[in-house]
Formats: sequence, structure tokens, C-alpha cells
Amino acid sequence: MASSIRADAVALEVAGLHKRFGTVQAVTDLSFGVAPGRITGFLGPNGAGKTTTLRILLGLVKATAGTATIGGQRYEDLAQPLRRVGALLESTSFHPARRARDHLRMCAIGAGIERTRVAEVLDLVGLADVGGRRVGGFSLGMRQRLGLAAALLGDPPVLILDEPGNGLDPQGIAWLRDFLRYLATQGRTVLISSHLLAEMAQIADDVVIIAAGHARASGPLSSLTAQVGSAMRVRTPEPDRLLGVMAAARFPARRLTEDLVLVEGVTPNRLGPVLAQSQIVVYELINQSTDLESVFLSLTGPEIAAPAVPPAVPPAATGQPAAPPP
Repeated sequence: MASSIRADAVALEVAGLHKRFGTVQAVTDLSFGVAPGRITGFLGPNGAGKTTTLRILLGLVKATAGTATIGGQRYEDLAQPLRRVGALLESTSFHPARRARDHLRMCAIGAGIERTRVAEVLDLVGLADVGGRRVGGFSLGMRQRLGLAAALLGDPPVLILDEPGNGLDPQGIAWLRDFLRYLATQGRTVLISSHLLAEMAQIADDVVIIAAGHARASGPLSSLTAQVGSAMRVRTPEPDRLLGVMAAARFPARRLTEDLVLVEGVTPNRLGPVLAQSQIVVYELINQSTDLESVFLSLTGPEIAAPAVPPAVPPAATGQPAAPPP
């Protein structure tokens, strides 16, 4: 595909964002930026405020305070928005009787995009051979690909994707990883909300982690993992004795499962000699200091379930963001 991405590709910025639904404070003073040419993972527990933030970015929900802009403009103020921003928020907003190719043709006509682009995006997402099939017969993974095709119709410099790997099999996940990296190398701004921490660890350049509507951390993934203290997971048939030895050595430790103990603030070089001196049987010793999951858990902690956020305004049948309510 010959890219039309400009050198001044737009970026996303969220500044001092607040959103309240009645008595529920969904987002509180949230600020972060998303740079062009990089993949940013938007991470947080269920109810953290991720989807609300994406809806505000796309003009589906009005912020209580603060701003969420794309290239310095609100989504609703963009000229030809589908050529500026591609979004995938829902994988079920397709008419089941409509053929995949016809769905994309409707999207293209509505946005003033050349119909020749339909065949290009079907090929890009691996659906060229099934473009004539009705969407009702598609698997969840195929619908995800179709939603991604719709997001790419306008060849936009910005992509906002909510759980794009949902429903994909391992081969599909690997394809998505390579495809998103390819899009980012073209200079596109890519923001991905996902629960797949292991996958985000492989693909994200930057991460934004939020919990209970508050920002907990943002920045390059490598910097965030370096800031989290080292920890070791020890699998042993003697967990009680190990906890006693760790207490004596003043190493913070807690039991995770029947035979697994987490020892915090230590490296293998510090812990190994203590285990050997105490003659504790060890089945497994894992250093988790650079693992995204450990960073995520250390920053979010055990979250209290947030009250449910009101349901989204359903995207239009085109698979693109609907116009905000008056």
C-alpha cells in the first residue's frame, strides 16, 4: 500500500480529563500523550476508565472537564475525520445479512473515500477471499479484522483500537502484532487498549497505565519496567520454611499459591546464596523484574471494582464513531 501519511502526522493528547456519570467519577485528572510512529498500550483493570477515555477522544462522550484532542483538535471539529482517525471500538456493530465488501463500500461512500480502497483494505487484513460472505457467518476474529479494515479505509494517520486482538487465534495475534508494527513504522499514531499484557509487552513502545480513573504511569515501556523493584518467584515444597527464612533475612515475601512464594526487592544474586545456605528445596526460581505484568500489578494493585459505566452510544452501522448526541 502506498501510504499517504504526512511527515507532520497528528498525535493524541489528553489533558486534565475528568468525566462523571451522575455519582460515578469515571475519569479523574487524566493526562497523557501519544506520539506518532509509536505504538502506545493503554492499560488498566476493568472499570479503570479506558473505554470512557476512548469515547471522549472520539466524540462519543462529552468530558466533564479537560480536553482530549487529535492534532490539537477535538474529534468533532476535524475536517474529514475518517481520513484523520481510524477507530475500532466494537466488533459486533455490523448488519449480519450484509456482505463484508458491501459494508466497507457503505463506509467508503459515506466518507467520500474511493471505492477502490475497499479491495485494498480487505487484502491488508486478510479477508480478500471472504469479502463476498455475509458478516453474520463471521467468527469474532473475522469481525475484528473487518472492523480494522473499516478503520483503515481513509488511510488515517491515527488509529484508536479497543481490544483489537479479542477473538483472534494465536496465528491471528501474531499477524496483528506484525501488522500494527508495520503501520507504526509508516509514521502512524497507534493507541491500543488491551488486556493482553503479554502481547503488549511484545508490541508496545510506550504504555499508559490507569486505575480507578487515575493515571498511574506513562512513558516508554523500557523505562517503566526498569523503575519497578526486582522480585523473585520461588516454587518450593517448603513454602512455610521459606517464608521464615525470608523474614529472618528481612526480605519481604508473601505466598501466592500452595507452593509459590513471591520475594520482593531481591535479585537472583542476593536470594540464591540465602536459599543455598538454608538448604531449601527449590523447584523453580523466576526473576520477574522486567515483566510488564509485574509492572502493571505493582502500579494498579488490588482494585476495588468500579461502578458500571453507562453503555456506549452504539457506533453507526459503518463501524465508525457515531456523531455525539446533542
